[in-house]
Amino acid sequence: LEPFGYYESQTTTSLTALSENHYRLSVRIDSGLPVRIRSVRVDLQGEGAGKKRLAELAGRFPLRTGDILNQEAYEGAKSRIRARAVDLGFLAAEYRVHEIRIHRAERWAEIELTLDTGPEFRFGPVSFQGAPAYPEAFLKRYQSFKTGDVFSYARLAETQMQFLDSDRFKDVSVVAREDAAVDRQVPIDVNLTPSARIRLRPGVGYGTDTGARFSLRYKDLDVFELGHELTADLLLAELKQSFTAAYIIPDARDLRTYSAVRAGSIQEDLDTYETRSLFVEFEHVRNLGQGQIASVFVRLLEENSKIGEVEDFDSRILLPGARYSRRGYPSLVRPRKGYYFGLEVRGAHENLGSDTNLFQCLASGNFLMPLPGRFSLFARFEGGATLYDDPFSSFPASLRFFAGGDQSVRGYAYQSLGPKSGQEVVGGKHLAVGSLEIERAVGKDWGVAVFYDTGNAFDSLSGLDLAQGAGIGVR
Repeated sequence: LEPFGYYESQTTTSLTALSENHYRLSVRIDSGLPVRIRSVRVDLQGEGAGKKRLAELAGRFPLRTGDILNQEAYEGAKSRIRARAVDLGFLAAEYRVHEIRIHRAERWAEIELTLDTGPEFRFGPVSFQGAPAYPEAFLKRYQSFKTGDVFSYARLAETQMQFLDSDRFKDVSVVAREDAAVDRQVPIDVNLTPSARIRLRPGVGYGTDTGARFSLRYKDLDVFELGHELTADLLLAELKQSFTAAYIIPDARDLRTYSAVRAGSIQEDLDTYETRSLFVEFEHVRNLGQGQIASVFVRLLEENSKIGEVEDFDSRILLPGARYSRRGYPSLVRPRKGYYFGLEVRGAHENLGSDTNLFQCLASGNFLMPLPGRFSLFARFEGGATLYDDPFSSFPASLRFFAGGDQSVRGYAYQSLGPKSGQEVVGGKHLAVGSLEIERAVGKDWGVAVFYDTGNAFDSLSGLDLAQGAGIGVR
């Protein structure tokens, strides 16, 4: 009981025989009167004495005058104050005085702490070992600090995680050599073990939106030893065949900023339409921080479409646009809460080399919130609108809106919902789809859910015919 302030406790025991080999041990504890705190003094000295975050933590010392002496609380607070000093760059922070003076007869105690923060340290030069094929400028993208920044172990840990999350390295250690600090600058060693540069990933499966499918992904993570990335994807499915490739040039300063050139060929053969297209797209993506990503792009699209009873026709469209998204999911594996929002605007004009004039706006989003009893609520929406003056019969299939499928209104075939011409679904100028889902977690890795979907593609609000689907699923 002494660590909790009781220095006069009395303990008595007695042993009573119950049988030849069984006894009852009785223990009686009288805690007595506690030792209380008469004074608390927490001083900060050194260069860090004026740091607001450190002074605030010291000012919130959990033991006050009149409190029962609790050495567990004392040790915890003492450790947190020093750890805060170290996190602020004061690596040599030490207590010059750390005393609890106990007067047992009077039942009171005095606490005195004096922390000398010492000098403020900063990040020094960074050296990389183990990955000579990657240029140093590329590796520096994964640093969460720059030489000269205030030293922080949290930033070292963040740097290590960013290297690991890149999927380019199978082992990473980031070491601060404090004993080699010069002029208060701590040199940093980053030791890397690269993972395989070339990846080839085959897959087979079945999906209601594609039918039976075979896929093959090729990835080169260090093209020309510049840190550039090349990916190529082949999909052979009953309803869709495609080959796409992307060349990604990372930004030298920001981890989530890059430029990409994409090209590909896509062919779909559905009950609703048939389409064959070639495209080339350039996109520049910029990280805005706090989960926000923005980009500008331009896409050149050549497409041959056959929709409903209309004879197949060709389209050439130069489509510039912009995208914005914000993601707030703390966990990517099994999130308990979070949200996502995405917005895209794009347009085309005859004066820019397109066959037609158009403007489209697309929005999508979802959010997840926890409910009592291991339940959760998931909601999503998707919408789109088109301004288009020419006859809609010449509008390419890939830019029309359809609904239905496992990512849209479930219970309806993929792309089977939309305005009709006669008995044929031909797609619409606009789209509105929403879904509500309640899931109950089962064990660690499973869940059961009930859902309700509604929505459709349409040409005008007066023609909106909401399709509905409901069901139950297991994950």
